[in-house]
Amino acid sequence: MLQPERQILVVFPHPDDEAFGVSGTLAQYAKAGTPITYACLTLGEMGRNLGNPPFTTREELPLIRKKELQASCEAIGIKDLRMMGLRDKTVEFEDDEEMVAMMTNLIDELNPSLIITFYPNYAVHPDHEATARAVVRAVRRMPESDRPRLYGLAFANNTVAELGDPDIINDINDVREEKMNSMRAHISQTGWMLQEEEKRKEEGATAENNWFTNEHFYSYRFDEDFEDSF
Repeated sequence: MLQPERQILVVFPHPDDEAFGVSGTLAQYAKAGTPITYACLTLGEMGRNLGNPPFTTREELPLIRKKELQASCEAIGIKDLRMMGLRDKTVEFEDDEEMVAMMTNLIDELNPSLIITFYPNYAVHPDHEATARAVVRAVRRMPESDRPRLYGLAFANNTVAELGDPDIINDINDVREEKMNSMRAHISQTGWMLQEEEKRKEEGATAENNWFTNEHFYSYRFDEDFEDSF
């Protein structure tokens, strides 16, 4: 397991972001009794998957994804879920300073020793990028001695070429079932991945490095900041 933490703050824009990238690590921390707050910015109401044939309508999808998010947090062991009320696929258009203020308020309230979010410029989706920028800006404005550690998820095609290999590789085999349950909770969006994993196992695949055995993070490099001036 990673080093002990006083309080962890997780900030992602969509329900299921936590399941894909960090649910195993968070489950380990939850089992150790570490307080975890998950600030989920939207309810993923613009999610692409409505089923074929459709299992819901666009109007009802937010209610489904809200319940899935709550079930995922329960599977992981997260007791403090904050649904921040922004709209899916519009996070990039929110006022920058209001976004930073939202993050600053969370940090001031919780005093986390670790924050987990996406890594700016390597997170692919515009909502991911806007979230990452706001978190980094909020932490950057803190006195350096007071800053929590900041871990970023990065998965753009150029990530390894430009950032190198992740400096944190966490073995989550001991909480594989918790991660699977977090993924299952978001079944409206993750069904395809779970099917692929079942097929992989049926074909005799062993536990090589994948999302269900290890989770990877990059410590944010303030000496290589994503903004040249600020």
